Amino acid sequence: MPTYTVRTSTGRLGPDARASLAHAITSAHTVATGAPGFFAQVVFEEVDTDRHFVGGTPIADELVFVHGQIRAGRTPEQKVALLDALSGVVREVLGVPRRTVWVYLVDLPPADMIEYGYVLPAAGEEAEWLASLDDDTRSYLAPD
Repeated sequence: MPTYTVRTSTGRLGPDARASLAHAITSAHTVATGAPGFFAQVVFEEVDTDRHFVGGTPIADELVFVHGQIRAGRTPEQKVALLDALSGVVREVLGVPRRTVWVYLVDLPPADMIEYGYVLPAAGEEAEWLASLDDDTRSYLAPD
């Protein structure tokens, strides 16, 4: 957690752009929330422009949609900072104007998720959660 799904028109992003954007989104999430980067997933989906409509019209090639599922418990200020950061990194990495980047956040209760074999911690309790894990998992997530 979080899981960010970046949806673009088919062929819009090459491997380098995807890698740069995944890194930038992970960094933006970590800075805005304080959560470790190892929680962040970034998934890229492509859709043909004749399969995604806005206002009844096929989407324009340059539109980028970012859907973020994040752990509930973030403050309104953290969410605004995260939204601004996500929009900013997409614009910077892809060189697109503000109007082409649409970002959505959805809160999910941490107790409703398991990652790395454990129920996730509440927002802000990541250090305690990490300390409570078995040695093998902790070493995998935070190698020395």
